[in-house]
Amino acid sequence: MQFEFDQMEPIYQQIADQLEDMIFTGLLKEGEQAPSTTQLSQELHINPATVLKGMRQLVDRGLLEKHRGLGMFVAAGAQAKIVEARKDAFYENYIKNLLEEASKLGITEEHLIELIKRGYQYCSIKGYSN
Repeated sequence: MQFEFDQMEPIYQQIADQLEDMIFTGLLKEGEQAPSTTQLSQELHINPATVLKGMRQLVDRGLLEKHRGLGMFVAAGAQAKIVEARKDAFYENYIKNLLEEASKLGITEEHLIELIKRGYQYCSIKGYSN
């Protein structure tokens, strides 16, 4: 398991974010045991309390669940929850700004749809499309 840290966010948040990414991408599958707090703290050379704080965030969001005496496991439906949360964030962080800027530029809904379709064509040519 590969973790990368930067100085911009607290380490516990980075652990939570990276574990979430592992669930999102399927590296950690639903029903699968997550790495233990001890394992992560030893591998990453950080305090176990820091790891636990990050993992608790995922428990609180229903992405991980504790199985007494066994450890933490990826919750059923965790990946779908992440997808929905990221779609909501995508709307809040990108779509709203896009629509505000389009409105300021006088771009109509029809023209914006044409631009988005053009963008999808570009992505499919580049191999980024679904």
